Amino acid sequence: MNPALPLAGLHVLDLTRVLAGPYCTMVLADLGAEVIKLEVPGRGDDSRHFGPFVGSESAYFMSLNRNKRSITLDLKTARGKELFLELLPRFDVLVENYRGGAMEKLGLGYGRLKEVHPRLIYAAVSGFGHTGPYREKPAYDVVVQGMGGLMSITGQPDGPPTRVGASMGDITAGLFTVIGILAALRKRELTGVGDKVDVSMLDSQVAILENAIARYQVTGEPPRRIGNRHPSITPFTSLPTTDGYVIVAIGNDKLWEVFCRLVDREELIGDGRFRTNQDRTENWEALEPILVEIFAAKGTQQWLAVLEPAGIPCGPINTVDQVLADPQVRARGMVVEMQHPVAGRLEMAGSPVKLANSESQAPHPSPLLGQHTEEVLREVLGLDDGQIAALRAGGVV
Repeated sequence: MNPALPLAGLHVLDLTRVLAGPYCTMVLADLGAEVIKLEVPGRGDDSRHFGPFVGSESAYFMSLNRNKRSITLDLKTARGKELFLELLPRFDVLVENYRGGAMEKLGLGYGRLKEVHPRLIYAAVSGFGHTGPYREKPAYDVVVQGMGGLMSITGQPDGPPTRVGASMGDITAGLFTVIGILAALRKRELTGVGDKVDVSMLDSQVAILENAIARYQVTGEPPRRIGNRHPSITPFTSLPTTDGYVIVAIGNDKLWEVFCRLVDREELIGDGRFRTNQDRTENWEALEPILVEIFAAKGTQQWLAVLEPAGIPCGPINTVDQVLADPQVRARGMVVEMQHPVAGRLEMAGSPVKLANSESQAPHPSPLLGQHTEEVLREVLGLDDGQIAALRAGGVV
């Protein structure tokens, strides 16, 4: 444990798998929490079996489970449940991402666990939450992106509803779960009592619809797909250049005037169709071909060299390899390198949380399945070699 890290001393029991839950616990681990990942013996987290693979190890799994230790324990066995309940009081937080009701079926729901450990913060992230008519339905990212409205506003106007390229259904739920855990920990400091954090992937998608809900309330019309442009700020979109695209985001009328002068189109400043942001937004069909013609004259890097010095917010559309090579991304420590005992060297995204007066967590590789089982059973419960061997023989660990 590094005492300089902000969550040093926080003990987290991680029952999660795949993405939403592991992302949550990885954020906690990056901030210094000790995270013990509890996995099914012999199989482990489902994502250990998702490609791409480096040798026998899943790069998908490794990218979400750094800075954690792994133990195996079969919670479907009587002895496994006993050991779980013995371990539980040593932890501040339990995180699980089973569908609603799954932990209750094991006899390990929050109602039971808070009797054993009243100070426990029990965090559950699931597809639809632990209340409501959908509480027992399974879900994956694409399901909640669709049901939560995000896909209906993503894509080109004449194209089909489109899934966001990153798993926003999972990731937003994981991040909201971190926020809920930190809030519950603060409350526990004041009251001495734990709490249950119940985060739904669907709820999280609704929460990030932001101005789409406001627009519907004002207009009565469901927002539609409009490609890369913004529904209320214009121009705020991608535009084709001679060799690619450039993003331009002109957020106010003063910047619009600067832009028009910069591209030698001062007549557009006084054009009644484009005088204000509202005018430009309402007359996008007239403005778009003008902008397309302007940007067709130069390449992307040429345009950036013109726009950036003038203070026009702009940028390229980078591919993933270009992102990883970007000097700003590198300077901020957003690419971290780990040396995995089986997979070898691997680069992955770092933590975006930078605290001025706290150290950053040095990334440790994701654990092998059950790598720390014996270590934790000895360390936490005081079991000896013979007891651990008996548990292995019985398929409990």
